[in-house]
Amino acid sequence: MSGTQRDDQAETPVLSARDIVKNYGGVRALKGVNFDVYPGTVTTLFGENGAGKSTLMKILSGVEKPTSGTILLDGEEIEFADTNDARNHGISIIHQELSLSPNVSVRDNLFMGRELHRGLGVDFAAQLRRSHEALAELGLQIDPSVKVGDLRLGEQQLIEIARALLADSRILIMDEPTSALSANEVDILFRVIDELTAKGVAIVYISHHLEEALQVTDHAVVLRDGAMTAKAPRTDIDLEWIVRNMVGENFDLGSPPTGYEFGPVALEVSEVSVSDPKDPDRMLVDNLSLQVREGEIVCIYGLMGAGRTELLESVAGRRAIEHGTVSVRGRDITHLSLRGRLASGLGLVPEDRQRDGLVQTMSVGRNISLASVSTFVKGLFVSRKREAAHVADAIDAVRVKTSGGGAPIGSLSGGNQQKVVIGKIVSTGPTVLLLDEPTRGIDVGAKAEVFRLVAQRAKTGLAVLYSTSEVSECLSIAHRILVMARGHIVAEFDPTVTKEQIMAASGEAVIAA
Repeated sequence: MSGTQRDDQAETPVLSARDIVKNYGGVRALKGVNFDVYPGTVTTLFGENGAGKSTLMKILSGVEKPTSGTILLDGEEIEFADTNDARNHGISIIHQELSLSPNVSVRDNLFMGRELHRGLGVDFAAQLRRSHEALAELGLQIDPSVKVGDLRLGEQQLIEIARALLADSRILIMDEPTSALSANEVDILFRVIDELTAKGVAIVYISHHLEEALQVTDHAVVLRDGAMTAKAPRTDIDLEWIVRNMVGENFDLGSPPTGYEFGPVALEVSEVSVSDPKDPDRMLVDNLSLQVREGEIVCIYGLMGAGRTELLESVAGRRAIEHGTVSVRGRDITHLSLRGRLASGLGLVPEDRQRDGLVQTMSVGRNISLASVSTFVKGLFVSRKREAAHVADAIDAVRVKTSGGGAPIGSLSGGNQQKVVIGKIVSTGPTVLLLDEPTRGIDVGAKAEVFRLVAQRAKTGLAVLYSTSEVSECLSIAHRILVMARGHIVAEFDPTVTKEQIMAASGEAVIAA
């Protein structure tokens, strides 16, 4: 796919931001940004976490108002009262963090706030019919009557996208739309984007998956520290151009740490099987065994549904194990609770930080200290001094960009929230660290920081097992790469392996250069 085929449709902007400034107290998030969106094209917005991308998109979609500056729609100045006003003008946004209601059905989520009516009541039959049509367009075989909370994360992401498609928007903002999607689901989304732009819909696309974004973009805009640093058509940019303008230098994700010997086996998973709760006869993890030694970093790569998340969650105690054992430093911890496993030196950074990793009503500091709170207790009281020192050390260790431990967790960018989750687990002093998609929603600079931190801890003897659906992340700091498919480990590689070999082993289609 190449966005250059669509450039001839883009002459006059359908939506423009002019000299947009946004202040939060004494912090200037946007510094006079100018931004144009063209009909029938994809404009991709690149930038590190905290660069101002989401803030700009919230202003364009009516979520927030600018401190100063103007918005032009079809050349006319406009001010949106709220998101409903923006939606009525044809602007919809798919947020990075899902805004679905897990306890209600897919159908009700798709039409929440914009129900179809017949007479004085809701036309549920029409909503059901439209739901089937929207899901079919995305290649989803999902019953619209099931609860959203019963779907896996990638399916929920597609439900969020389907909801935006049903709004028949002229301008569609996609903030990290593929962060939880498999390769096949990304292909479906890109097909839908092609169909929408062919109809004249303008797409604003935000993604930290740089190579992926290059496949779909027509125009690229880079934000850095709240200001635009570069813009260019697709024909004039490449991966190096994006990274250079985002972070000021070419970042790589590191290399396997060297200069030391691995210690004894820290984690041993022996013949573990995990069944599907909806279909007990189906094994999500099937008689799987692996070992990770002290100081070793092992990566698990696989497509969505390969069993990566289910494996890590079962090892950590979040899922029941059908049979098999899990041991840390030779001690069988299979029958311990999640808390018991954490106390035994095994910590998990979950894939879904919003649902499983953070408490949104707590501050940054309280989120970090939550897993270690017992170490601050003296009698009936918590030592706030020790807790504050613990929080400060963790914030410094994982380089969280925040005003302090007292800041609301919601004030942080998605990438910095993820670093809080990592800091919370790392600060417990684990023997074994499990990371499930640790860089989901994190920019290239923050990814390098996370992997650098992991590599440093491995040198001190930490055993690391992380999963990813990004091939480039396999070829960063891992000493060994395990490929999963259909609940099994189907291949094992050392760091000299190629991307093509990893993808072929996983069953993923390899596109010839």
